[in-house]
Amino acid sequence: MGKYIGKEMSRVDGIAKVTGTAKYSAEFQLKNMAYGYIVQSTIAKGQITKIDTSEAEKQPGVLKVYTHLNTPKSKSNDGFVALQSDRIFFNGQPIAFVVAETFEQARYAAQLVKAEYKAEKSETDMLKATSIKQARSEKTRGNPQKAFEESPVKVTAEYIIPIEHHNPLEPHAAIAYWEGDNLTIFVKTQGVKQMQAHLAESFGLEKEKIHVICPFVGGAFGSALNPQYYPFLAAVASKELNRPVKVAYTRRQMFTGHGYRPYTWQKVSIGATKDGKLQAIIHEAITNSSSFEDFTETPNSFGRSLYNCPNYDTPYKIAKLDLPTPTWMRAPGMVSGAFALESALDELAYELKIDPLELRLINYAETDPETGRPFSSKALRECYLKGASMFGWEKRKFEPRSMRDGRWLVGWGMATGIWGAFMLPASVKITYKADNTATVESATADIGPGTYTTITIISAEFLGLPPERIKFSLGDSKMPDAPMQGGSFTTASVGTAAYGAALQIKKKLLSLASDMLPDTNPENVEMSEGFLRLKSDPSKAVSIAEIMKKHGLSEITEVYTATPSSERQKYRTLAHGAQFVEVKVDEDLGIIKVTRVVETTACGKIVNPKTSHSQEMGGVVWGIGMALQEVTEIDHRYGKMITTDLATYHFPVNADIHEITTEFIEEEDKIVNPLGIKGMGELCMVGIPAAVANAVFHATGKRIRELPITPEKIFG
Repeated sequence: MGKYIGKEMSRVDGIAKVTGTAKYSAEFQLKNMAYGYIVQSTIAKGQITKIDTSEAEKQPGVLKVYTHLNTPKSKSNDGFVALQSDRIFFNGQPIAFVVAETFEQARYAAQLVKAEYKAEKSETDMLKATSIKQARSEKTRGNPQKAFEESPVKVTAEYIIPIEHHNPLEPHAAIAYWEGDNLTIFVKTQGVKQMQAHLAESFGLEKEKIHVICPFVGGAFGSALNPQYYPFLAAVASKELNRPVKVAYTRRQMFTGHGYRPYTWQKVSIGATKDGKLQAIIHEAITNSSSFEDFTETPNSFGRSLYNCPNYDTPYKIAKLDLPTPTWMRAPGMVSGAFALESALDELAYELKIDPLELRLINYAETDPETGRPFSSKALRECYLKGASMFGWEKRKFEPRSMRDGRWLVGWGMATGIWGAFMLPASVKITYKADNTATVESATADIGPGTYTTITIISAEFLGLPPERIKFSLGDSKMPDAPMQGGSFTTASVGTAAYGAALQIKKKLLSLASDMLPDTNPENVEMSEGFLRLKSDPSKAVSIAEIMKKHGLSEITEVYTATPSSERQKYRTLAHGAQFVEVKVDEDLGIIKVTRVVETTACGKIVNPKTSHSQEMGGVVWGIGMALQEVTEIDHRYGKMITTDLATYHFPVNADIHEITTEFIEEEDKIVNPLGIKGMGELCMVGIPAAVANAVFHATGKRIRELPITPEKIFG
């Protein structure tokens, strides 16, 4: 543990958020702003034969109505672009964009736009899809079909996960304005640099002419990774009307405007010996995409590096449906794959009459089964044992329906989570000032995990300054490059760059202090409270302010780009976790309560335990929602998503959440990056739905293989 790294710290942006001074994309105020409202299609597939905007255009305050007939063509081929043709690809597709002096005027006029269609038969039910294509699949390991057929114990089952939506608190929004050929846009995004590149391509401009600003994001979870169609509409209208234009999705528009977790069908076939050793896993998967894009997330790759199994196959296909394109949603692919495989392993455990935890330990992989490489670190065994101890797993009765609490059936289930310990190139700019304060900048994002705070902590640790003397800024495309925030790689990537920039500052100061310290080797000197100080003899120190004064400097600036080391290629770099869940089930009413969760996680160095535990608990809550409540229903007659508000799309509220305990098993891993940081924001969710489903089986004896596990499935 360092002076700041590893110690609890409240969010540096917390006060701004709770007092309302943190500005989100829709909250910026500009003079002479106009407002846009999106008109959506009412069919899922076909062609617009006529669109009548005349009545809308007559309304007070209406400035212009955009349709495919008068909207400038985008130069981008990056995903769906609105109002580019008369083709309809999904129900809820934008067919017009009304811009008016006020939001109310735009919304009213939007209702007066009339469209006529030539409708075609649509396909939105994946289980009946006729257009299925082979997608990328991993290489087959061994001879899984032969090994499965020859295995003395076999389990085969199918699992289904419905479409689910992100539902962040903050709706997507943008405010665009032009100054000549230069566009400034306040927009909800997980990557300002990616949005900048998209808009530059869309308008055929140099990236430097696009300025993207997004200092705060009110939740995203993958929904703001892709640029989406609305920023282009706002920018087009702003350019033509020569004034700022604001557009924001309604809650219903969120369901067709930014993607979703795809519908997922999986079939898992496992062959094992009678003593529980895995011989073959065949994990098939089909997920849906749209008719106009191929979105893939390979959920069935989940277990390939998790368990010792000599024969493994993961055939993967996508079904082309008349729906919007799916996108990444927290723990994409992995949480879906874990539900199937970890449920199937539980089924195998009962077939073998082996404790589910013991079965996983029997097949524990000490090296990566996929590549043969060693793991850079792996404390999964410790996670299993610590979690089991904290949960009291040894008191579990094996037989289903064997544990009760009065009228409630009690079930205990467990599962495993896994996530890549990723790192991407990232840059950070640090300016150290003579008054011993520092500014730190990077074009990253903070969608909620606490990036403002973790990068402040890392900078404070290596600049030797209290965190309150550091100002970290993000979310601006004029700042140094950083990857979008997603995939749980931000702290590892941007944090490593902040560490590198701080070391560059120290080296620069040491070069200026060569005649003021007896030892100027950077490894032997630390920055501490405004001094360069010898580690071996802290009494030997020199004031940084004096160094800078001597050389006539008011500040020193360094930009550092961190890249993954080549050493990583020699290892498999993963984060792991174990989840233990208790449910109580009232069979008469079909009520399921998740009364207790213990989650143990091995994800390298923990920078801020306070926000890290918050991340873990948030992942558990989402996993509970996925297991028990979340589903986007579609009326396949019309290809229309119908649970498109927060009344009919269910997810957990406070009353649904009970005891959650999270514990970290810290790992010392300097191979993943110099700070030893691994991602946790998605790992914490991965095993939860499977653990809940396994607990429900243990409680009731009913194996429910289709999420969510609702009362009617308990009755069934």
